[in-house]
Order: sequence, then C-alpha cells, then structure tokens
Amino acid sequence: MSFSNANTGDKPADPYKEKNLDDASIKEKVEDLSEFISACKFGMMTTRDSSSGALVSRCMALAAKENEGIDLIFHTNTESGKTSDISSDPHINISFLNSSGEWASVSGTSEIVTDGSVVKKYYSPALKAWLGDLGDGKHNGGPDDPRIGVIRVTTKTATYAITRKNALSRGVEMAQGVVTGKAPAVNKLRELSEQEIETWRSSNKMVQ
Repeated sequence: MSFSNANTGDKPADPYKEKNLDDASIKEKVEDLSEFISACKFGMMTTRDSSSGALVSRCMALAAKENEGIDLIFHTNTESGKTSDISSDPHINISFLNSSGEWASVSGTSEIVTDGSVVKKYYSPALKAWLGDLGDGKHNGGPDDPRIGVIRVTTKTATYAITRKNALSRGVEMAQGVVTGKAPAVNKLRELSEQEIETWRSSNKMVQ
C-alpha cells in the first residue's frame, strides 16, 4: 500500500524522476555506484537502536568493498552502540553525499565479523587513534586487539544520482525549469534492484 495525495491522470506525478531515471546496464550501474562511493569515502550508517527502536546514524569511513564493489566493509569497535544495534536488527542503510549534490543510498543487511583473519585482512594502523592503547598489552589498537571488528554490509538494493552535466549547464536547465514548469534532466538517477544485484554477484562468482 503506497501513499498518494494527488491524481494527475495520465501525466507523471513525479516529473523529475521520469526525466532523470537512467536505464543503464547492470555493469555500468554497479561500477558507477562503486566509483562514487570510493570517491566519497565517508558515509552515514543508519541502524535501529536496540533499546528505543529509533533510527540512528553516524559517519563511517569506508574500509573496503567486496564482490566487485557491491558489498561494503567498515571497521568498528565491537564495544560501540552500533554493534548492539546490528546484533538486534541487521537491517542497515549507508548513504553518501558529495558537494555537487550527487548521492547514493545503499540498503541491505549487516553482520559483525570478529574472525581474526578477516580483521587482519582489512586492518589499518589508523585504528590505533580511535581505539587507543589501554596499556594492558592486549587492548592496544593493534591487529590482535579483540575490540576491533568488521561490519560487512551485504547490499540488497541501491539508488543513486550522479550528474550528467556540468554545474553551469545544470544551473541553466534549473532556471529554465522554473520558467517553463518542465523538470530538468540534470542527473542520472539509477536504481539497482535486489534481482539485479544478485545477478551481478552470480556473474562475478562464475568469473572468479
């Protein structure tokens, strides 16, 4: 059941989406999404608070990507609030935004990985700055510190918008849109369905 507050007949109720929706190949959609996420580096991770049920977001630095760029890896302190959230409800969203207004929203499920081989694979010495050295020879921010874990995000769906024109051209089209009432075609608005993402994973497993 969806919400509606208008009847536009045979005209699109969302002209912007109709004008900007870009039906590229799965390969192009995944590769452009992956490239955009890498360029952003930082994203907002949203989980559901395990005690209140409220949605909570925090900025996270991307550590790595898996499955040819579609799944995401983040470092975490296993004793932080977000690990409690994920253990209670693994559903997650990661959003990215840059100064040009390009954006991406990745929804999926998450898991906390504490396996030593995985932690060491993605370990970064920069983690010492966040975890500190407690001086007990164990909790020192090193690769064997048991507080270091990995959040693995398995993407289910994704939506993103990247610009198709430079800033000047976008500005002109926006101004024309204000005058004419016609939505400007300034972005490549793309959606990756769960089926498309599974197709991507399967095809890359076959290659590997």
